[in-house]
Amino acid sequence: MRKTLLFLAFIIVTSMSFAQNASYGVRVGYNISNLDFEPHPTFDNMHRNGFAIGFFGEYDLSAAIGLAPEIQFSAEGAKDRDLRIDYIQMPILFKYRIGDRLSVGAGPLVSLKVHEYEDGFKNFGFSGVGGLEFMISDEIFIDARYHYGFTNVLDDDNPSGYEATNTNIQLGIGIKI
Repeated sequence: MRKTLLFLAFIIVTSMSFAQNASYGVRVGYNISNLDFEPHPTFDNMHRNGFAIGFFGEYDLSAAIGLAPEIQFSAEGAKDRDLRIDYIQMPILFKYRIGDRLSVGAGPLVSLKVHEYEDGFKNFGFSGVGGLEFMISDEIFIDARYHYGFTNVLDDDNPSGYEATNTNIQLGIGIKI
C-alpha cells in the first residue's frame, strides 16, 4: 500500500511539474477533530484541538478549475490521550474558482498514521475533504475544510466492539508563491 501511495504521489508531482500555471506554498491550520463511534460510546468522547502544517502545489487545468495536491501533518482523533491519532496526509483537492478571490474544493484524502506501531489504530485511513478558500491578497489566503472519514480507524481485532471514523474541521492560513 505504501508503494502504491508513493508511486501515485510521484506520478502527480512529475506530471504537474510541467504545468505552466502553477503555484506552490505552505499552509498551517487549527484542527477541531473527534471520533464518531458506532455504537454510541459509554465513555466521555470529547473533541481534540490540534494543528496541521503542510506544503502544496496548485495547478490550473482551465481558467476556473485547478488541482491542488498537498502533503501535511495533522493532529487528529479525540481528546483522551488513548484516542489521539497523528497523520501524514495527502489531500488532493479539485478546486473551482468563483471570481478572483473565492474558490471551493473537494476531493479524496489518504492518511498514514505516525507515532506508535501497535496502538489499536489502523495505519491507513481514507477520507473525503471539502472546503472554501478566500484570497486576502495575491499571495495570502484563509480557508476552512471539513474531513469526513470513510474507513474505520480502529484495528479489526479490537476487543471493544466499537467502530470509529475520524471527522475534522480545519481552519487554515497560507501563502502561495
